[in-house]
Amino acid sequence: MTPEQVRMARGALRIGVRDLAAMAEVSFTTISRFETGKGGLQHSSAEAIQSALESHGIQFLRGGDIARGLGIAVNKAGASEE
Repeated sequence: MTPEQVRMARGALRIGVRDLAAMAEVSFTTISRFETGKGGLQHSSAEAIQSALESHGIQFLRGGDIARGLGIAVNKAGASEE
C-alpha cells in the first residue's frame, strides 16, 4: 500500500483523513504523515488502514494485478509526464 493509493482510496470514498482514521482506529496524524511521505507506518497501522478501506470496497493493486471493478491505476513511469 502506497501513500498515493491511500489518497486515491479516500478520494474514491469521498472521506477525509479524520474519517479514515476513525474507520481504521488510528490517529489522523499517522495517516497524514504517511500520505505526505513524512513517516512510514507500523505494520499494525498499515493493516488497519488497508482493512478499513477494503471493507468499504477499495481493492489495492500491485503491478500486474487486475481490478475486479472500475478504477484507476498509477503508472509511476508516466506519472511525471503531462
